[in-house]
Amino acid sequence: MKIKALSRSTSSHQAPGSNVARMPRNLDPALHPFERAREYTRALQATKLERMFAAPFIASLGQGHVDGVYSFAKDPESLEHFASGSGDGVVKVWDLPSQEEIWHGQAHENIVKGMCWTRDKRLLTCGSDKTIKLFDPYNTPAGSAPTATWLGQSAFTGITHHRSLPSFAASSSSIFIYDVSRSSTTPTQTLGWPTSVETITAVSFNQTETSILASTATDRAVILYDLRTSSPLHRTVLTLASNAISWNPMEAFNFAVANEDHNIYIFDMRQMKRALNVLRDHVAAVMDVEFSPTGEELVSASYDRTVRLWDRARGHSRDIYHTKRMQRVFACAWTPDANYVLSGSDDGNVRLWRARASSRQGVKSFRERQKLEYDDALKARYAHMPEIRRIARHRHLPKQVKKAAEIKGEEIKAIKRREENERRHSKKGKVRRRSEREKMVLATEQ
Repeated sequence: MKIKALSRSTSSHQAPGSNVARMPRNLDPALHPFERAREYTRALQATKLERMFAAPFIASLGQGHVDGVYSFAKDPESLEHFASGSGDGVVKVWDLPSQEEIWHGQAHENIVKGMCWTRDKRLLTCGSDKTIKLFDPYNTPAGSAPTATWLGQSAFTGITHHRSLPSFAASSSSIFIYDVSRSSTTPTQTLGWPTSVETITAVSFNQTETSILASTATDRAVILYDLRTSSPLHRTVLTLASNAISWNPMEAFNFAVANEDHNIYIFDMRQMKRALNVLRDHVAAVMDVEFSPTGEELVSASYDRTVRLWDRARGHSRDIYHTKRMQRVFACAWTPDANYVLSGSDDGNVRLWRARASSRQGVKSFRERQKLEYDDALKARYAHMPEIRRIARHRHLPKQVKKAAEIKGEEIKAIKRREENERRHSKKGKVRRRSEREKMVLATEQ
């Protein structure tokens, strides 16, 4: 009988350029009794190395501003260009790869309250001097005059541009809708809540449901508008006033507000009686917030001199960024590729940070990418282990932030203890235990 056997050349199972035969690995768990222990050791080592190489701060761009930086605007059609506005009315356009300014101009007499880019790559700015100005940074020299100007009755506090139409909204005592393509400087629409006479502090167009507009005001209200009906839709009154608003680019109905009570609230515009999530770690007023391009993370800027990064579904920040020289942070933004974060503070500097503190950009070999993916999988698998969790969560905080967080923690415990005592010693059902996601909502109106 003739027997044919499979035969392969030795070189087929050798590494290229090597004469060492590759040994087959038997995956039977019974033959690897210490595999879990080895994986845990590797996960612990990977977590330690991640914290060891965490260096989020990259650079301060150019010479910064003479005054504090209070507003940002990203060019929606560019990965490397964005604009910043300062307290002395100067607007600068920056180039991220070179970390230098490519254009600057004197836009207003005092603080630049808001900025946004138009569809044709021009820059709109509004300020406390009751004017809105339109600049063309890419086609005019630095310091050139604005190409158009709109005048208002009172100081403007925010500005946002429609995604597809040549229209923008500016907030003041009311919300005014202007058309860039028209020569007239009168607004095409005026929006406002009938019974509210307070100043609107922030305004933002929804970039998915493009006819929806949201605003925050000094009367602690968050109001939603619909341009199709030229009327407000909903008004929600919170415990304290909000400073900024940001729509989730991936989920049309969700938005986040930065509040004066040190928290960030994520709402669903279809159900405003309670928040989807409450992000609490700051120890001072949150001045700005923005969703990442993926919609899964947020960045916030606070009066406590720190920048924090958040996972949308978690209640506490995953990272905190600070430097010794950084003062009150009034503006923050993600870069369009979600790899970097920008911050503008009261000391006049525009700072660039890594979104992942220990990650490094650049070309990586296949072996290096494979090792990083393996380490990430191990860290995720053993994230619940006490030692790994402790190392991954540890951060060095500024002394004043750490002390303020301890005091705030004691105050929150005292408030909860008082509420629990009141509920326990009251008639059954009289005092209801309210969810943390409902406490901030005082009233809703339709």
